[in-house]
Amino acid sequence: MHTTHRICHNPVTCGVIGVVTEADDVFTDLRPLLFAVAYDLLGSSTDADDVLQDCYLRWRTRPATEIEDPRAYLVSAVSRTALNHLRAARRRRESYVGNWLPEPIRTDEDASRDTILAESISFAMLLVLETLSPVERVVFVLHEVFDYPHADIAAMVEKSEPAVRQIAHRAREHVRARRPRFEVDHDRRDLVADFLHAAHTGDVGALLSLLDPDVVQISDGGGQVAASRHPIVGAERVARFSMGLARTSMADARVRIDSFNGAPAAVFSLDDTVDSVAVFEIAGHRITHFYAIRNPDKLTTVDRRRRLTRQRSTSWRQ
Repeated sequence: MHTTHRICHNPVTCGVIGVVTEADDVFTDLRPLLFAVAYDLLGSSTDADDVLQDCYLRWRTRPATEIEDPRAYLVSAVSRTALNHLRAARRRRESYVGNWLPEPIRTDEDASRDTILAESISFAMLLVLETLSPVERVVFVLHEVFDYPHADIAAMVEKSEPAVRQIAHRAREHVRARRPRFEVDHDRRDLVADFLHAAHTGDVGALLSLLDPDVVQISDGGGQVAASRHPIVGAERVARFSMGLARTSMADARVRIDSFNGAPAAVFSLDDTVDSVAVFEIAGHRITHFYAIRNPDKLTTVDRRRRLTRQRSTSWRQ
């Protein structure tokens, strides 16, 4: 791949010397797809970035004549590397303190426009994917979300095509049995604003009108900061918990309403430092899930807006 004379200042998309090559341009063009694959497989933006960096460094040194299809090559490389990361992460998560939640990613509008992509990166779906084995997760995500053929996936996971078909069927049934109700975020930020206002003013009636009767609130502090180690279930309990936070630890917080993981979210900052991100999942006109991420290790890149894309539509949600 020939070298141009443009200067690059991003080490993830250019070489150490800072000169942009054709390989850099290809990788940059494919980055939204590659990040979407890695994040869907790992549920961690930090790990996904590490996977992309590792694959980029290997990609940049490969002769152009060896690669006929850059997209196929890079998706395969990302999937293989992510599978290794996923296996290691599963072992670490066995000793995780409290509830484990995915790292929140700040998403652009495209993530919400694509229903399948939006559902695949939703917190509820990522938690379902956590219940699959690493290989099942790779097979499911690549085939059902990104529409990769079983034969291509078989080469990536080093299994026969018939075996991959069986894994895909098992994973699909597993996910369908556990998949929560999902609705694309058609800009529900006003509902989140109403929820935050009601919590701040102590309006129990307003809170109960905004919460699903079976709403679930889950917090993740990773053992580093204060956070409930057990899910809180039910509208009244979640309402009182939210009012308590608004009166105490979050009383002086600065709040920004944004979009994370294709859903409306609130970013709470104390002393110009992000303290937590709350991601809301909504069905109808009520909040069904409320995820609060407080683990500081999971908040290091929340100000970075992520672009994600996939290849083409699939029918796995039918």
